[in-house]
Amino acid sequence: MAAIPSFVNLGALTSPHGDPDKVAVIDLGTGRERRFSYRDFEAQAGAVARALGARGLRRGDRVAILSANRFEYLSTVHGIMRAGLVAVPVNFKFPPATIDYIVRDAGAKLVFCDATRLTSAPKDVPRVGFDGDNGAEDFAGFLDPGPFAPIAPGDREPAMFLYTSGSTGRPKGVVLSHQSHIWVVEQRMAAQDMSQHRFLVAAPLYHMNALAMSQLAHAAHATIVLLPQFTTQLYLKAIADYRCTWLTAVPPMIAMMLNDKERFAATDLSSVKYLRMGSAPVSQSLMDAIHRALPRAAVTNAYGTTEAGPVVFGPHPEGLTQPDMSVGYPHPKVQLRLIGDDGKLSDAGVLEMKSPAVMNGYHNRPDVPSPITKDGFYVTGDVFRRDENGFHFFVGRTDDMFVSGGENIFPGEVEKMLESHPDVSQACVVPVDDDIKGTKPVAFVVKREASDLDEAKLKAFALANAPAYQHPRSIWFVESLPLASTNKLDRRTLRVMATERLGRKAASS
Repeated sequence: MAAIPSFVNLGALTSPHGDPDKVAVIDLGTGRERRFSYRDFEAQAGAVARALGARGLRRGDRVAILSANRFEYLSTVHGIMRAGLVAVPVNFKFPPATIDYIVRDAGAKLVFCDATRLTSAPKDVPRVGFDGDNGAEDFAGFLDPGPFAPIAPGDREPAMFLYTSGSTGRPKGVVLSHQSHIWVVEQRMAAQDMSQHRFLVAAPLYHMNALAMSQLAHAAHATIVLLPQFTTQLYLKAIADYRCTWLTAVPPMIAMMLNDKERFAATDLSSVKYLRMGSAPVSQSLMDAIHRALPRAAVTNAYGTTEAGPVVFGPHPEGLTQPDMSVGYPHPKVQLRLIGDDGKLSDAGVLEMKSPAVMNGYHNRPDVPSPITKDGFYVTGDVFRRDENGFHFFVGRTDDMFVSGGENIFPGEVEKMLESHPDVSQACVVPVDDDIKGTKPVAFVVKREASDLDEAKLKAFALANAPAYQHPRSIWFVESLPLASTNKLDRRTLRVMATERLGRKAASS
């Protein structure tokens, strides 16, 4: 295996020893296939960096990107960081008021956007349009071609602000340094030579799942097949057409792909060697379905956070087989601990972690208590349990947990139980208000095709396979579950739907 290059700037990950004419990105984001070599990538990232400097932007200034996935997105992120500026990818699925808040909270001096999102960008912040002028400065005219030497960042100098989804209030800007994610890239590259892979990236680049994977693929001198968004049709077609070998996805994306039975059955998936899932829990039924569908692929049930990166767990040092539902054994260069309800070390509790990938902190949020302990551990808010072999299992998020009649309920645990029923494809459990219990669980369920499963049968199954307090008091069968902007299940929308349905039921009774 070739030596891992020594990286200094997170925006300069192109190997000097790789073939500059190798295809770096196959971009399917503009309605047609566009291919770009590593030489093309270097030229455009350098031209972005030079142009930003010519604009008078100073080291540390923030620059936002509001766009669907495309080649220009990747080259611009790298160019911003090469110039010593801070890249701020913005979730374009947020409402305009939230987008405006993020751009202003970051103090962005410039916004790059595609034509579709141009009107969502604040009008009083200079805009550069990837698709021609359209009311903004033209990207092609903005570029300043020529050589550019990436700046050497100082210790913990910010490279990116990634704004969290804001499930508990206003989105928070996670400040990530060059060194934090160079360390992530280097740890992941140490596992194997990835240069021959074709990575399929369909999750949005404003999300850590896709952004970190694209950085890894680039540093490994591999090829990225880049989709503008996830749909089962686009995803399956890309795998077959471009012989993708490495898939990265959020579990609901894979569940939707498997549920598209006719299209799935007609697709040649023999090229797939690796599937890495993260950012949301995986059920046993989904894992079993994946193994049946991709029998020759290595499937990883991964875990990571925006605040502390995707390098947390790995294989067992003694070579023990990782249980399907486990996220793995602690990575040798990451310190982990579980803190129980009594504040002491435990085999079950909130995960705290310490590694070079941990964020600097939240930008401009003195109102938010720091989640980093005095001894440098990031408090994730995720509850895990650890088995006798040291393998860790995700239980649920503390902010998803709700109390029903004095009992703590983690939706993920109930969902896994429901999805163990042979006729259940997907399930999402949410709380609703209850006069007696305070809150109670209800569920939205996607049935398998041709199933005659009904609410009474599934309730009986739940009562037989879990504590009575966990069983959903109401179950609604739906064709599909809504996804949030990060492709995770949209629990907030489902809570509103549940309240509305219960209200209609009460009014009619």
